[in-house]
Amino acid sequence: MSAKSLYKVVFLSQGKVWEIYARTVTQGTLFGFIEVERLVFGERSTVVIDPSEERIRSEFAGVRRTWLPLHSILRIDVVEKQGISKISSAEGGNVSPFPTPIYAPAPSGDLDNK
Repeated sequence: MSAKSLYKVVFLSQGKVWEIYARTVTQGTLFGFIEVERLVFGERSTVVIDPSEERIRSEFAGVRRTWLPLHSILRIDVVEKQGISKISSAEGGNVSPFPTPIYAPAPSGDLDNK
């Protein structure tokens, strides 16, 4: 990817869906984590201030690089144009935490009968 690549990273954290933009996204050196660097936020010169973008901006203030758990990533896109970073509710949509249990635990009495 070129140096001008822009990534939209959507991930689940604290029961909410976070959408951030970054210039660099890699597998990283920590096993099971995605490394996100050079976060990009909207210009402060805009008249309308989005509270969720301000919350994300303050959450990541002073952060040069962050690692997100692989299982919390919902989507990574290469985009041409930056949108607004936002936090939205995961409830009421079709987003579910991953991983979900693949199998149900055996009833407590089944193991004793073998």
